[in-house]
Amino acid sequence: MSQPHDPAQPPEEPTPAADPHPSPTDDLEYRHRTGRLHFSAHARGLDATALGHLLLQLPGTVTSLLVVLLISSGLDAWLGVPLWIPPVVWFLSGALVFHRPTENFMARHLLRLHRPLPADHERLAPVWREVTARAGVDSRTYELWIEDSNDLNAYAAAGHIVGVTRYTLDHLPTSQLAAVLAHELGHHTGGHVWSSLLGEWYALPGRWAWRLIRFLLTLAVAWSRRSSLSATVLLLAVLGFIALTTLERLYGLPLLLLATPYLIAAVGRRAELRADQHAAALGFARELAMVLETMHQAGRTAGHNAKAAAVHSHDEPGFLKRLLATHPDYPTRLHRLRPYL
Repeated sequence: MSQPHDPAQPPEEPTPAADPHPSPTDDLEYRHRTGRLHFSAHARGLDATALGHLLLQLPGTVTSLLVVLLISSGLDAWLGVPLWIPPVVWFLSGALVFHRPTENFMARHLLRLHRPLPADHERLAPVWREVTARAGVDSRTYELWIEDSNDLNAYAAAGHIVGVTRYTLDHLPTSQLAAVLAHELGHHTGGHVWSSLLGEWYALPGRWAWRLIRFLLTLAVAWSRRSSLSATVLLLAVLGFIALTTLERLYGLPLLLLATPYLIAAVGRRAELRADQHAAALGFARELAMVLETMHQAGRTAGHNAKAAAVHSHDEPGFLKRLLATHPDYPTRLHRLRPYL
């Protein structure tokens, strides 16, 4: 690493003899073997951003619960399944977020990740120990995975996954790689990852029901266009009555679902800034700023090339599309890092 580090040590423990000029990585490796790293009691927390994400998912969770209860009543009437079983199974299924075999399945088959090869592990392990030691976290709490991609990227997923792209691993200097890993560790320790995944999981039944309704509405509108004008008016009247009844019975809850994606995106942007702050507080502000500047320049170059190659010029994203962005723009992130520089 570019900056030596001496992690916090319990004052009552004696200091064993060591090489008078160890490298930061070797020093951390030695301290890890001798058990002299001080790990915090909680490697995973719940900051205000993660809590806000959970609160924003409540309308979707309640809607999903109503869908599950509706399905449960149908199973009870047709198959004699007790009414309480489907809701309880649905509620307990959230534990899969932290189930290691389930995470491994997601990493391999959904995220298309693979375990680090021996050469990858030799490069990643010392850097990861450096980052987790600065954070006071046991490096074995989380698992490192590789994505064969030419993009400069990394991400935190599920309950214990930290993924790094092949380009990031092969092309970034060690100090910048550590900054990227510190950013992803910030997502885990702040609770951003598990709260987001848990909220998305519990909102799935409601989303599936909404997609089914949209599909049926599309079919109904297509049918009405082929029929007479009176059939179309009748269909619109029925749909309007159903919509008003639903809003009245559910106290306007579906209206909240329309605004939820924009609010969740805003919380996601805040989570990225929090993760940047976490990396900067660990001493990686300058390295993270270099990575962000590289990504910013690459994005601008790719945008200019796309415009030059396209027959028709591409318009800038609209206001609503920018509100749905899950990451802040690079100038904003660099501006927030300035106090740490």
